[in-house]
Amino acid sequence: SMMVIGIVIGSGIFMTTGLMAEAIPSASLILLAWVLGGLQMLAGALTYAELGAAMPKAGGQYVFLREAYGQLPGFLFGWIAFVAYISGTNAALAIAVAEHVGSFYPSLTTQNIIIDVGSFSISGGQIFALSLILILSIINYLGIVFGKWIQNIFTVLKIGSILLFALTGLFISTGNHIDMSLNTTNMSIGSILTGMGIALVAVNWTVGGWEYITFAAGEIKNPKRNLPLALIIGTVTILTLYFLVNIAYLKVLPMDSLIGEIKVGEMTARSLYGPGIGGLFVLVIIVSMFGALNGNILVGSRVYYAMAKDHLFFSKAADVHPKFHTPGNAIIIQGLWAAVLTLTGTFEELITLVVFVNFMLWIASASTVFVLRKKQPDLDRPYKVWGYPYVPAFFIIFSSAIMVNTFFKSPEQSLMGLGLTLLGIPAFWYWKKKK
Repeated sequence: SMMVIGIVIGSGIFMTTGLMAEAIPSASLILLAWVLGGLQMLAGALTYAELGAAMPKAGGQYVFLREAYGQLPGFLFGWIAFVAYISGTNAALAIAVAEHVGSFYPSLTTQNIIIDVGSFSISGGQIFALSLILILSIINYLGIVFGKWIQNIFTVLKIGSILLFALTGLFISTGNHIDMSLNTTNMSIGSILTGMGIALVAVNWTVGGWEYITFAAGEIKNPKRNLPLALIIGTVTILTLYFLVNIAYLKVLPMDSLIGEIKVGEMTARSLYGPGIGGLFVLVIIVSMFGALNGNILVGSRVYYAMAKDHLFFSKAADVHPKFHTPGNAIIIQGLWAAVLTLTGTFEELITLVVFVNFMLWIASASTVFVLRKKQPDLDRPYKVWGYPYVPAFFIIFSSAIMVNTFFKSPEQSLMGLGLTLLGIPAFWYWKKKK
């Protein structure tokens, strides 16, 4: 469960509440969005726990999809991970680091436009983010792995500081009270529902990542018992932390200063502790995102490496570096593409793209629970999802509703995600033929 917590707590919790407030400017609705997103995440985690415990091989969703639907859907998972889901997450994390480093060096935010050609512009923040991805990719290429213990120390620091932060926020009186009345007088039911959908995209970005542990299921001791446990304990811990932090944000910042604010964590810290300690907290946030970005570069490259070994990716990506023993080419290809993605959008645009394609993957992977129970009834299932078939069905229906809403609210990012996915079909036939 340390691994679940380490990967999931990246940038979202420090950044998304302001985007949510823009969509639904009401404290009770924001907290309700966290509860609903939390239930959705738990339902997803329970569904994945059955799949991961029954097929504890490295590769996670790739394996579930391949077993249930055959090679093309399995390939498309890896392809989307490459073109949008993992690389897009890396781009968004790098932009998030840039925004916070920009608190100390203003020229490095995405507000500082350097190149402006028609509708296309490049900011100082994007250049910084791009460099950061390339540097971390090179470090991972050279095999200087930041070691599991560093990842664990980062995680402990991260949980500790978030807890400290939430508790101080809850106990220091700020003279600003949370207005729990619905105060949605000027919002129609329709706009509340679509606003909720947008807020849930932010929640899903923040809690996403719990499924990564299934990539490493092959390395967990006694996965039959421990994988479901890690998923459940991990998710409940994270949700409790996030809920407390959000109460702290709402208690410290009045709603109008919260709306649209991307650096909510930093703003709250500065108003709680003054600029000095507030500045120190920004460093904790940067370290947190840096750790998540490094973990991501490591996990992602392993997925493409596995695909290349199946001859379904650039054949060079299957090479292990003779001296550094890392999947070097896979890391570099991933790094270059993530760097390109940093030039395509802001933090909010990037997370929308990621969450949209992520929903496609989640829905497809969760549906394999039904297919595999029919297709492989004799498979040893040490854990069966509680509340079958309602729990997986809730996860699938709820995710589909948010996905459809995202499509209508952000057609550009959604179409980009769909377009990149469809490109995977000719790519699949190309590699298949080559093989």
